[in-house]
Amino acid sequence: MSALQRLFKFHGGVKPAYNKEASTRLPIAVAPMPASLVIPLHQSIGGMPRPLVAAGEKVLKGQRIGGADGNVSSAIHASTSGTVVAVEMRLMPHTSGLSALCVVIEPDGRDEWIARQAFEFRSASPGQTRDFLRDAGVVGLGGAVFPSHLKLNAGKHGKLDTLVLNGAECEPFITCDDVLMRERAEAIVNGAVIMREILSAERVLIGIEDNKPEAIAAMDVAAAEANCKAGDAAIEVVSVPTRYPAGGAKQLIRVLTGIEVPHGERSTDYGVQCFNVGTAYAIYEAIALGQPLISRIVTVAGNVAQARNYEVLFGTSMKDLMALCAPLPDSDRIVMGGPMMGLLMPGDSVPVVKATNCILVGSQALFPPPPPEMPCIRCGDCAKVCPADLQPFEMYWFSRAKIFGKAQEYNLFDCIECGCCAYVCPSRIPLVDYYRFAKSEIWAREVEKEAADVARERYEFRLLREEREKQEKAAKLAAKTAAGREKAAAALAEAVKPAATPEEDAKKALIAAAMERAKAQKQEVHPENTADLTPEQQAEVAAIEARRAEIREMAKPHLRQDD
Repeated sequence: MSALQRLFKFHGGVKPAYNKEASTRLPIAVAPMPASLVIPLHQSIGGMPRPLVAAGEKVLKGQRIGGADGNVSSAIHASTSGTVVAVEMRLMPHTSGLSALCVVIEPDGRDEWIARQAFEFRSASPGQTRDFLRDAGVVGLGGAVFPSHLKLNAGKHGKLDTLVLNGAECEPFITCDDVLMRERAEAIVNGAVIMREILSAERVLIGIEDNKPEAIAAMDVAAAEANCKAGDAAIEVVSVPTRYPAGGAKQLIRVLTGIEVPHGERSTDYGVQCFNVGTAYAIYEAIALGQPLISRIVTVAGNVAQARNYEVLFGTSMKDLMALCAPLPDSDRIVMGGPMMGLLMPGDSVPVVKATNCILVGSQALFPPPPPEMPCIRCGDCAKVCPADLQPFEMYWFSRAKIFGKAQEYNLFDCIECGCCAYVCPSRIPLVDYYRFAKSEIWAREVEKEAADVARERYEFRLLREEREKQEKAAKLAAKTAAGREKAAAALAEAVKPAATPEEDAKKALIAAAMERAKAQKQEVHPENTADLTPEQQAEVAAIEARRAEIREMAKPHLRQDD
């Protein structure tokens, strides 16, 4: 660590038994190809990707089988070449036990890749680079699976002061990032160099907990080589104290930079962005090698004969992967993730996905059942260890009472669900379960409220439309009625008009005959000696004609009265 690099502390945290040694004794192994791959289309935060294949189609390794649905989404690719057997609902790796749309592929054994080509990000616009990473399926591999193309945004300032790579890996039992840094440090640093150029970051800090000396040494060597090539010292590996949850993004940013990102704001507004080291490796493979994200390193640990890390194709059954480590006979559960933040799986048939950093095999001996939950004694121990500096006991009371508005007032959604509060609780209250319940209820109510708002707007628009149509019909009816009345009035006036006498009819006929004769005579008469008139004579003729026209106009009203 540089003498100039100052470390800071974050509030709270605990030091559980880490149990990492068993899975780091052997190098990364490649998991064998399974007989069938069940690849869920939804493997990241955001919209459900659209299926791009159908049953019976042939696919190649790396071919897109799910297209990103909108910007907050990420594509899905075939993990190997083969035939699509089905596109159907299958059990998901989630505690809920729900199913989701999956593409089932039967491998052909050839493992044939699509055509791969590096992406020239230096000559592309930032938007084009982000679109490429979206279509390459790159998401955060630290557990949150947030689409990485959205995070590769320098924010409103257009550049960053610091790019942070998270190699802390603080969760017990999980060592996938540790062995990745040991064995593939150069690729990770190359990914950091690419990310630094995209984000225009001034420096890169790689934070690694001090209980990983081999990883720190390997990353130091790779960073020194990259700095030598670039002619600067922008990439620095920093050893941070081992304390759970030092691997939380906000906690690591706090330790490395001293910046505490406030509630509701983004770290990019403060010139810093954080990525997992596994994500940096995936970005390197996508941009430098043209390979989409189709596999990841997964730790298999816990109640097994030989814990180890494997590179696993997405869609591989957890049962097939666990079989490589020989689970012990008393195994009774599977947890995806670590013991602090992991999710209990509904069965061993669920597939490995992008969020699967660890498969933890449990037993009664390894994870004894918790003692009965006791009443909260308001000791405050949970608040002392909360890394988000919250008041967990207050959130617990309101979550349990279903007073969700008050729970939100205590910043419920700032809780990172690290489990520190439940770890130290003397009453053995599963606090995180209450927080998850409250969050899910609030989300469900928000969805219901949005649906109700949409329904209300549609109903109001319908009423408005019906009222407008009613007014238009009334206006048309009024216009039709007025026209009918005018017609009736004209007919009535014609009906009550007094009939003309025979003398009047004879007079009108004589006048009309006289007018016709005058008209005919006028047409027959042709003025003579008018060819060589002087200007004075022409003016006199014009004046006479004007007086005749005036007399005719004066006679017209009298003629109409006679009619």
